[in-house]
Amino acid sequence: MISGVSKAEAGSRFPIAFGLRGGAAENNRGTKIMGDTPHDDSADREGGPGAGAAAPASNPGTAAQQGGAEPPQRTPHDVIVALQAEAADLKDRLLRAHAEVENIRKRSEREKEETAKYAVTKLARDIVNVGDNFLRAIDAVPAGAAEQDPALKSFLEGVTMTERELLNVLERHGIRRVQPMNEPFNPHLHQAVMEIARSDVPSGTIVQVFQAGFMIEDRVLRPAMVAVSKGGSKPAPAPEGAAGPSMPPATEPPPAA
Repeated sequence: MISGVSKAEAGSRFPIAFGLRGGAAENNRGTKIMGDTPHDDSADREGGPGAGAAAPASNPGTAAQQGGAEPPQRTPHDVIVALQAEAADLKDRLLRAHAEVENIRKRSEREKEETAKYAVTKLARDIVNVGDNFLRAIDAVPAGAAEQDPALKSFLEGVTMTERELLNVLERHGIRRVQPMNEPFNPHLHQAVMEIARSDVPSGTIVQVFQAGFMIEDRVLRPAMVAVSKGGSKPAPAPEGAAGPSMPPATEPPPAA
């Protein structure tokens, strides 16, 4: 039995067991020495790298508080509503842009048409004065004088034909002469230069034309200079708009009945 064996024999026979027990004893002595040594916390107080790295781990909510709260997640319904609103806004903008383009197109066509109609306004205003001179030359020939003088008759026919051809050319370009004799006075078309007392015609009737007027399409190129009657038994109602310029009434007596 082992109880009768001496320590020397036991140590020689069981060296591993005694070695393990000795090593355990040495470890116990080392652990005791380390436990008795005071802990140096200077590194913790000075804020070493180890302490700074461990601080955020102790408070995981600090980073989230510094960076701000994350926005709430949008639901599919919210996304659909936002897309529908954006589509409605884009559709409204498209319709407005289309309407604006259509208005610009119509305005351009109207301006183009008006330009084609009234491009010759300045030229026509000067040419109609030439027609007035032809008419004055025709009116200057006394009645019956052309029948007595063949040369004068030929000259008068030439001037008349030239004046007629000039009017035809003007009409082809939308310009026509206005002879408002015995028509109601219209301040938009006529310019009254005098008033004549007449009881045989309604008041406001044109009884004399001093200068014929001209129209270019639906606009007045030159108003007719006329004399208007007054004192009639049936005055004509005044049209809307401002009245044309007028002159003081004539002093000449009315024609005998």
